[in-house]
Amino acid sequence: MRLIKINRGGELSLTGDLIENIPPYAILSHTWGPDDTETTFNDLKAGRRDKVGYSKIEFTARQAQKDGLGYIWVDTCCIDKANYTELSEAITSMFRWYQEAKRCYVYLSDVPNRACGDACAESQWDLAFRKSRWFTRG
Repeated sequence: MRLIKINRGGELSLTGDLIENIPPYAILSHTWGPDDTETTFNDLKAGRRDKVGYSKIEFTARQAQKDGLGYIWVDTCCIDKANYTELSEAITSMFRWYQEAKRCYVYLSDVPNRACGDACAESQWDLAFRKSRWFTRG
């Protein structure tokens, strides 16, 4: 398992492969955007932060810090999908990773922020929440 370490100042870096002594971490549950918008393992290794999907990683890191956690796991960039062995193990281990996370955050990209004011009545937000594609993924 590989995690993203939240360094001082909020900088993010990938850990090596962790087998034992896995530190407490938060995990992100989300729906993927188009492939060219999601931050990948190689993007994170190269320090690329320019894809739209990077905002989900930043959101997760900020929330983890608020919750006293120094590590996060995000499937789009913590798994080297070019490595078939690693990808296969990640798929079989996914439930355990969610189970052992100290926090699980959900990013609903298709649900407006509740603080959207008069333009977003409670009933509209509730309907958008119930129709989120997050509930039908997988």
